[in-house]
Amino acid sequence: MNSYKIQYRFSSEPWQYKGKGSWIFVSLPKTLSKEIRLAFKKEEQGWGRLTAIAKIGATQWRTAIWFDSKANTYLLPLTADIRLKEKVEVGVKINVVILI
Repeated sequence: MNSYKIQYRFSSEPWQYKGKGSWIFVSLPKTLSKEIRLAFKKEEQGWGRLTAIAKIGATQWRTAIWFDSKANTYLLPLTADIRLKEKVEVGVKINVVILI
């Protein structure tokens, strides 16, 4: 069971996936992703899924980050509900906290 003990903070610009579903993601910085992967790869589930808690502004939620082997970084999906609550816009930098 994950106890969410390590906190990571970063800033990034949300971007929209151009394929089916048009999901919106925030890419974790590559150096941060490397650190997380070295520490937690054994806890990943299928497709590089790692459970986490994310926080943007005043909104905190249980989620997962996904390792994108092509980009060599983790991706945090942002649902419409989260984007609406925190007024997140594609291409506008936001501050993110991830707890693992």
